[in-house]
Amino acid sequence: MNTSNPPLIAHVIHHLGVGGLENGLVNLINTIPPERYRHAIICLKGYSDFHRRIKRRDVVIIALNKREGSDFKVYSNLFKLFKQLKPDIVHTRNLATMEGQILAALAGVKARVHGEHGRDIFDLEGKSRKYNLLRKAICPFINHFIAVSKDLEKWLINTVKVNPSDIDQIYNGVDSLRFCPNFDLPPIATPHGFINKNSFVIGSVGRMAEVKDYPNLVQAFLLMLNRIPEASKRLRLLIVGEGEAREKCITMLRSAKAEDLAWLPGERTDIPELMRVMDLFVLPSLGEGISNTILEAMSSSLPVVATKVGGNIELVKEDQTGKLIPPGDPEILAEAIFEYYRNQDLLTRHGYAARQLIECGFSMDAMTNSYLKVYDRVLGL
Repeated sequence: MNTSNPPLIAHVIHHLGVGGLENGLVNLINTIPPERYRHAIICLKGYSDFHRRIKRRDVVIIALNKREGSDFKVYSNLFKLFKQLKPDIVHTRNLATMEGQILAALAGVKARVHGEHGRDIFDLEGKSRKYNLLRKAICPFINHFIAVSKDLEKWLINTVKVNPSDIDQIYNGVDSLRFCPNFDLPPIATPHGFINKNSFVIGSVGRMAEVKDYPNLVQAFLLMLNRIPEASKRLRLLIVGEGEAREKCITMLRSAKAEDLAWLPGERTDIPELMRVMDLFVLPSLGEGISNTILEAMSSSLPVVATKVGGNIELVKEDQTGKLIPPGDPEILAEAIFEYYRNQDLLTRHGYAARQLIECGFSMDAMTNSYLKVYDRVLGL
């Protein structure tokens, strides 16, 4: 490999903002040695300040500013970009960018990789005939697939009919130095009077999109407050993230006169510090690939209550590092949270076991090396 001019990977994504897929991409770029590969990120829509998390200064980020709905001009621009950049590898992610594989092949890009990171609200189980016909039509243009969970790998094989030898299942890695249970650090500033030394903080981090079902978590929180009136002295809710469900959640809390017991600060850059404020992490989503925020919470020694969907089942070990519950059921979610609320020993044991699991099986090095093997293989190195 020419280390003075290493191969270029063009990563094609929908939008570079706060999200699990995007977080995984940034982590990957930050950890791949510069002498191994160069990177360009092509965003069909655009990008936010989140791109500042990329440590390398040589990464090209291009926004194609795709309009809502059908925008055929974006395909013409993407094709021209491939011809201009001449990437050695094109790596698309999820259905929204998959058609880029056809354009990459037409532009003469020899090595083409596609990643599946999870499904959205419009097709949670990946059963849509229309979308699967599209996937099957594009598959011949793809040299290799990456699935971030065993659940997605199985779906690619059984439903999309991808040859198992053309798939690598690679878990996301987590920065266990950045996300760690360091209790000696000074506490992060929170709204005045929000927490005290006796507080029990239920926390979550993520895009506040419909698929994450945060209103379900708010409903469970309000159920606990109604049933255990004295809990209002200790119970607190912290949801970090931006999205269409944020205002709905705030309205629910305000209507219940519980807005002072919750903090929804929107998008933040200090997630590791905010996780150290939490006692329990909850992810109430309706569908998941592999959740970066679950991994980061476990790395921070937090037990996790998550819905029994997608890759969550592969991360949360029932009654060892957390609890798995059915989606869309605030009653059961409230019961799971209450079990930790009343049992400090359980909270401590499961939090410790979660951190141990991260250290053993979800390192950043393992993820990076697995991606490098795929990239080297498709280039014939």
